[in-house]
Amino acid sequence: MYAIIEVNGKQYRVEKDNIISVDTIDETNKTVTLNKVLMFADGDKVMIGRPYLTNVKVTAENLGVTRGKKVRGIKFKKRKNYTRTLGHRQDYLQLKISDLSAS
Repeated sequence: MYAIIEVNGKQYRVEKDNIISVDTIDETNKTVTLNKVLMFADGDKVMIGRPYLTNVKVTAENLGVTRGKKVRGIKFKKRKNYTRTLGHRQDYLQLKISDLSAS
């Protein structure tokens, strides 16, 4: 049993007990309900939303905020003796999928 959900404009394939890292959302609750379900599959039974399924909900447990790997960038101007190194680390919210339910 799995589902494809949308969080902040990105799509994720989730199953029960998966841990996913999504872009930070304003959630301070311990449990998060994800309503934007695009597809739900349970064995041979497949439901596809147009665009979302209304009778399927995915609940997840909020594990807290983590940070991604550092991405390095560089600024450079030729013949001007100018170089500058930049770095960025993205914040992610980790979610553990606790339940997939279709009614």
